[in-house]
Amino acid sequence: MTALLSNFRNTMIVSVILALVMIFAYFQSNAGTPVDFAIAVLRWLHVFVGILWIGLLYYFNFVQIRKMPDIPAELKPAVSKYIAPEALFWFRWAALLTFVFGVILAAHRGYLVSAFTLGASEGFVNKGHMLIGIGMWLGTIMFFNVWAFIWPAQKIALGIKEGFDADAKAAAGKKAMLFSRINTLLSLPMLTAMTMNQTIFG
Repeated sequence: MTALLSNFRNTMIVSVILALVMIFAYFQSNAGTPVDFAIAVLRWLHVFVGILWIGLLYYFNFVQIRKMPDIPAELKPAVSKYIAPEALFWFRWAALLTFVFGVILAAHRGYLVSAFTLGASEGFVNKGHMLIGIGMWLGTIMFFNVWAFIWPAQKIALGIKEGFDADAKAAAGKKAMLFSRINTLLSLPMLTAMTMNQTIFG
């Protein structure tokens, strides 16, 4: 067991296998259509990549950004050259997949347009669509911030994109931090909409 758990890849392989066993059990128990089952799998994927995205957002803001000033200068390259680029890889792709899977789920449920128009397309008669729409817009803004501001700025700040002096890297780092903090600010209201809407409105 120690050998298994000491290897991240093998740990994740076993986790995926166990998840597939569970998915097969739900497939065997599915009383709906094959489309219903496919949507259930898609919802599972949406939640998984969403946890990965927001988990890394919270890692950056709860831990890395706060503690970087306390790290001795000679140790900072360990974070900026090894840990941050790897975290940012999973962070940005998880953001993209969370957004894409969310849009597909909303389209399947039939409220994509009404939610994105905050209920205007149906005369503001469905409060559930208005509220989930707010959550979807917050998630969309957060996804856009990742790809349009945080990742481009981090490439400069971390030296992944070359040709920038120390001042430009510092400015890019501050920009990335500010947009990351915007996403942190928006994350709790977004999560409120995503978690409460299904229970309150079904």
